[in-house]
Amino acid sequence: MLRRAVIVLATVLAAVLAGHRLLPDLGGFTPVLESVLPWIGLGVPLLLAAALASRSRPAIIAALVPGVVWGVLFGPSLLRGSPGGPSDLSVATLNVGVANDLSGTAVQTLSEGRDLVALQELTPGGPAAKELNDRYPHHYQVGTVGLWSRFPLEGPRKVDVGLGWARALRAVVQTPKGEVTVYVMHLASARPGETEFRDETLEEAGKLIAKDTSKRLLLLGDLNTATDDRHREDLVPPLSDAQQEAGQGFGFTWPSGFPITRPDHILFRGMTATSATVEEAAGSDHRAAAATLRF
Repeated sequence: MLRRAVIVLATVLAAVLAGHRLLPDLGGFTPVLESVLPWIGLGVPLLLAAALASRSRPAIIAALVPGVVWGVLFGPSLLRGSPGGPSDLSVATLNVGVANDLSGTAVQTLSEGRDLVALQELTPGGPAAKELNDRYPHHYQVGTVGLWSRFPLEGPRKVDVGLGWARALRAVVQTPKGEVTVYVMHLASARPGETEFRDETLEEAGKLIAKDTSKRLLLLGDLNTATDDRHREDLVPPLSDAQQEAGQGFGFTWPSGFPITRPDHILFRGMTATSATVEEAAGSDHRAAAATLRF
């Protein structure tokens, strides 16, 4: 009985890992499952322990199969190192959290050596925005999102991603090595059974990016879509993901105490990512995503 249960469960686990994109949306449940997909691998050691207890060779072999599938899917993320080398732009993005109570130390750490800082879920006139205003000569805030820059901003404006209120912006950053078009977005939330609105905002974001002919483009923000979420395909490709290109590990950013997924992203085109990291930010329920890029 135990042998049969292990074989069945191992088969299901391997099938979910390998074929999750083939599963139906199930009312928004499957995209949320994909948001924590790497954690499904925790079932492998449990299955292997049960297989060893059954003393069945077929059960042991079956229990190893999802482990192999997991390794093929996620092993490269764990083994990948940062390419390093010279960079022309250092950026960071953070959802400051509904409490909007970042410590001064967190703001200092976030901005240290950064050319661009993007924040989401800002309270108008909150402490994070005030402190960054003192640190950066150029900044633009609309609604609950903002961008701070060492370099001049040209034509900053709010953009509509279908939310019905301002939670996205666009600006052209005039760096010493050329222009970079930067979008900062905070898309709609995704919960089990409640992903339709998020999916619509992802689609709108994809349309904005597709119509933008800028040579160099950055999209920073809390997109409420994880790396393995099927609906992120509206953005990646055509954009590249800094964490996938130059970061080690999964780069989880939420929740801050024990991150299990990555809703916060640095996406780009027309540049090369040279490093990508995740940093703690005291006072936020997210961690910050950071990256350096070369033109």
